[in-house]
Amino acid sequence: MNIELSRFRVRPGAMSKVGQWLEFLNQNMDAVLQTLDGENMLVETIFHEHLDGVDYLYWFSIQNAGGIAITDSTHWIDVKHLEYWRACIDDSYTHIDLTPKVTMIPKPIRASFINA
Repeated sequence: MNIELSRFRVRPGAMSKVGQWLEFLNQNMDAVLQTLDGENMLVETIFHEHLDGVDYLYWFSIQNAGGIAITDSTHWIDVKHLEYWRACIDDSYTHIDLTPKVTMIPKPIRASFINA
């Protein structure tokens, strides 16, 4: 099981597009959830932070091994998701991967993740 929290900087002036992106994901959640199966993604959540005049998006995920990468997916929702990514995420900023120090998942829930 892989647990990640990563921070990505939003391109200057792209927050309107980010809003469209997040709305797109929310409006197409059934399709989004279908693609998570192929990725062995158990949980994925996107957070927003506005700090010192700069916008950031954080991805939190819990994923089992062996899933396909989103970049290898041909599902229409992933293709559109990556279009938004390229339009909104500032690739001149090296994303930050935060390091987990304590993971608190009760045994029954952890067992259901591993067997998912």
